[in-house]
Amino acid sequence: MNTSDFDYSLPASSIAQTPLEPRDSSRLLVLKRDTGELDHRNFRDLGDYLRSNDLLVLNRTRVIPARIYARKPTGGRVELLLLRRRDLLRWEALVGGKGLRVGSKLRVDDGPEATILEFLDGAERLLLFSEPIEPYLPKVGHVPLPPYIHEKLADPERYQTVYAREPGSAAAPTAGLHFTSRLLDELQAKGVKSAFVTLHVGLDTFAPVTEESPEKHKIHTEWCELPQETADAINQTKASGGRVIAVGTTSVRTLESAAVGRDTISLYSGSTSIYILPGYKFKIVDAMVTNFHLPKSTLIMLVSAFAGREKILETYATAIREGYRFYSFGDAMLIL
Repeated sequence: MNTSDFDYSLPASSIAQTPLEPRDSSRLLVLKRDTGELDHRNFRDLGDYLRSNDLLVLNRTRVIPARIYARKPTGGRVELLLLRRRDLLRWEALVGGKGLRVGSKLRVDDGPEATILEFLDGAERLLLFSEPIEPYLPKVGHVPLPPYIHEKLADPERYQTVYAREPGSAAAPTAGLHFTSRLLDELQAKGVKSAFVTLHVGLDTFAPVTEESPEKHKIHTEWCELPQETADAINQTKASGGRVIAVGTTSVRTLESAAVGRDTISLYSGSTSIYILPGYKFKIVDAMVTNFHLPKSTLIMLVSAFAGREKILETYATAIREGYRFYSFGDAMLIL
């Protein structure tokens, strides 16, 4: 298995720059794994494929305004992108700017001081803030959009799911962006249940695999939590013959992380570095809602593990021909 096996060519015009309104007006490409059959629908039709004893598992993480600006003692401006919080005062962050070293002090605009404690991979640094940065973020922070989106987002809430509750992500769990409160209510009225997990998404989700062999790629850890009530809902769904439908690859990773080394699902909270490649045997997920992913990314590898690499690449080729919109603000897939 080579990284190049997960490559494909995408015209720049296929990359969605702005979200559609309403959220559920996006298109939905349904892939049936057993037959390879494709249906072309709208996302608001999702309920046509769900049954009354199915369970949707959604990631309720909330994107924080993680892009902030600071100044060096010399007055030079530095951009910081918060990635992962280690504890109350320490954050892993991307730091732009020259002449910085361990011990360098940065003053956040209208905020606390940050000291560089350690150089990590690439441009990542471990920062120590003089006081918690979170209370300042609503004032000084900016929502970081993926690097392939060049249009300014008029409403930052459009890069949040309607059920986002737990602040901590540097990027949105984008499969969930298609849901409206009305659609969730309609699914509930049909008997489709919902349960929640939390996984705080890092920007590594957009990083392509650069190693020739995917197995050599280092996947970064992310924090996730599966509450006991969600575990109970999963166990009840399985016992009644229903399907567990993960909304997004972040929900997939949380569910499968909670299943590692266990016979039954129960409460799980902690870091995960689960790396799902073709050959992986899924323990919990029966179906998934997902967006179209970047070439040579860990996410296209994950959906390939679920549906088969050839089938995914064929489906992507069809989606490009049919004018589907790709990536974070793009259209969705339902893989059954």
